[in-house]
Amino acid sequence: MKSWPKIDGALADNVDANWLREPALRRRLREETAKLPGAGMQISAHQGQQIGLLARAIGARRAVEVGTFTGYSSLCIAEALPNDGKLWCCDVSTEWTKVARRYWKEAGLDGRIELTIASARDTLDGLLAQGLAGQLDLAFIDADKESYDAYYERCLKLVRRGGLILIDNVLWGGSIADPADVDADTQAIRALNAKLKSDERVDLVLFAVGDGMTGALKR
Repeated sequence: MKSWPKIDGALADNVDANWLREPALRRRLREETAKLPGAGMQISAHQGQQIGLLARAIGARRAVEVGTFTGYSSLCIAEALPNDGKLWCCDVSTEWTKVARRYWKEAGLDGRIELTIASARDTLDGLLAQGLAGQLDLAFIDADKESYDAYYERCLKLVRRGGLILIDNVLWGGSIADPADVDADTQAIRALNAKLKSDERVDLVLFAVGDGMTGALKR
């Protein structure tokens, strides 16, 4: 009972023509990032649009992002928040996030975003120490894969009941289905996927966009 369509070629062009809404500023960021080393870490335009819609659908006001890179996903999230909303961003690279800061400012969203350059575990622990447990609406995880479980557990504490955790790259280019692939990143993603399948603390879904994105709604 397979239900996953293959979207490429003319069908992909049709999907872009009929469903994709990408503001010029976001498109410029995506095109600039595509020329940089590590460009493969950038989410797709369709995925960004989906994240923004999900943020609006749950009425997100406060969110956290683990792994910011050049800022495409943070733009999508921050745009979906109300004027008094807040997005905490966790990253370890000053170089990549300089690009993000430039686009945040141009979009007029820099006032909604607080970026911390440090270990994401430490940053998330700091948010918990500030008393933000159960206070956030949305979390997006897209950073080092070996730490995914640690990030998930912290974000689960931070989001409210009915809050949404989104986890990127959960298909990992198909590697998770290859038993011969024992790379540490692959094994970490595979283990988290299995854990989430039976995690009664959340409702679970897979969004078949980009490299696969898990949606975990806190019960």
